[in-house]
Amino acid sequence: MPQITVGTMAETYGDQLSLGLVAGQVGIANPLPTSDVHRPGLALAGFLGLFTFDRAQVLGNTEMLYLDSLEPEDRRKTLETIYQFDIPCIVITDGNEVLPMMTELSNERQIPLFKTPYSTTKFAHLFSYYLDDVFAPRTAIHGSLVDVYGIGLLIVGPSGIGKSEIAIDLVERGHRLVADDVVLVSRKVQGMIVGSSGEALRDHMEIRGLGILNVRSMFGVRAVRMQKRIEVVVKLVEWNKSATYDRVGLDDDWISILDLELPQVTIPIYPGKNITVIAETIALNYQLKIQGYNTAEEFNRRLVERMKNKRRDDTPVRPDIE
Repeated sequence: MPQITVGTMAETYGDQLSLGLVAGQVGIANPLPTSDVHRPGLALAGFLGLFTFDRAQVLGNTEMLYLDSLEPEDRRKTLETIYQFDIPCIVITDGNEVLPMMTELSNERQIPLFKTPYSTTKFAHLFSYYLDDVFAPRTAIHGSLVDVYGIGLLIVGPSGIGKSEIAIDLVERGHRLVADDVVLVSRKVQGMIVGSSGEALRDHMEIRGLGILNVRSMFGVRAVRMQKRIEVVVKLVEWNKSATYDRVGLDDDWISILDLELPQVTIPIYPGKNITVIAETIALNYQLKIQGYNTAEEFNRRLVERMKNKRRDDTPVRPDIE
């Protein structure tokens, strides 16, 4: 599972979060294992049964007002209760004043103490928003990702079957390349799968017989994009006359990527078949499905209705039954 340190978080997102380091600078190397935050209200009250100490601890108006209401001895005892744990960092929100006792304990226990003017709710939202990408599950898939009519098509298949050739043909027809050869895939918290290219291969692709091509230089900036949501997986397979392929489209096929199900279309390859046009058709057909129109289901409905009408027209009427 990916991790960053508190120092990296503060250096990268400190300005956006309006974070100011107050104490505990020695502990900026503490690992930050999640983008979630925790409000230790119950822990301050003495209940530690569900204290998730391995997250950034956020103290807002309620927690600081409670601490301020305690006598000095009780306040120290309460703070020492949570400072005994390996907390990554503590953030005081709403511009509340930092208690000198917290500064002392943070330096002593090497726990970074930050302050921000943002409200607790806004800070928690921004903190998770900026760090979700860092902690998103990731994998790498061998294939090509192209934005076709606004639909992210991930083209996969065995090596040498023609994935890059199809991608470059789509780019030549006005579509946009996201990644070729190696697609870096991450799952966002919104339930989306997003693909991008690695830094070394960005804007480049390999065509057997030609070598490495710079798509941005050849076709312009409009021909590439940094990342794209993957919505349909196009699986290319060698043509096998004994195999059975879907010819109607009623039975949806799905593939699991990072525990999310994505629709998959299997296309058999043989000489002379125009896969580029088929890829465009897949994207347009998916757009229709998004808008609520399923061609296969509509065709099946009309066919069944016609069969019913024909059966009624052709059924002979018995003279003894009206």
